[in-house]
Amino acid sequence: MLFRRRPHPIEAEIPRLRRFALALMRDRNLADDLVQDCLERALAAWALRRNGPSLRPWLFAILHNTWRSRMRREGSRPDRMPLEAMGAEPAASGGQWERLELRDMDTALGLLPEEQRAVLLLVVLEGLGYEEVARIQDVPVGTVMSRLSRARERLRALTEDRQPPSGTHLRRVK
Repeated sequence: MLFRRRPHPIEAEIPRLRRFALALMRDRNLADDLVQDCLERALAAWALRRNGPSLRPWLFAILHNTWRSRMRREGSRPDRMPLEAMGAEPAASGGQWERLELRDMDTALGLLPEEQRAVLLLVVLEGLGYEEVARIQDVPVGTVMSRLSRARERLRALTEDRQPPSGTHLRRVK
């Protein structure tokens, strides 16, 4: 009789973790290392995990905290890698304009501050709710909403060849 191993629940989340790590690290090897560190921490803490947040936000929080620790430890952002150098082609119609738009979007994403890029990727790419992102990043929901709004506005400005808004001009709201 053959025994089949039931897959661990974490296995289904690995592609999402890799995609988010790649967007943060912008290098496949560094992203894979980050995911491996995240998975090691998650499996080590699996027995201690309570019936708190669902699995996906818990894993994203571990990945995000591991990435944040790594960035603090290294003291600088990793080098940027152009989308064309990443290997596998993104799913597109193959037209010139689509490739240029993807390249421009990749460049614009790379110009976003790290905290804005992380919030944008978690909400838009991974489809997480504001509350889940707030728990992952350990910030209030209002901060998530603010970062997301600023990230979208900055992306819009960068992709429309406008001058992006600076964070130094604040309006007084009464």
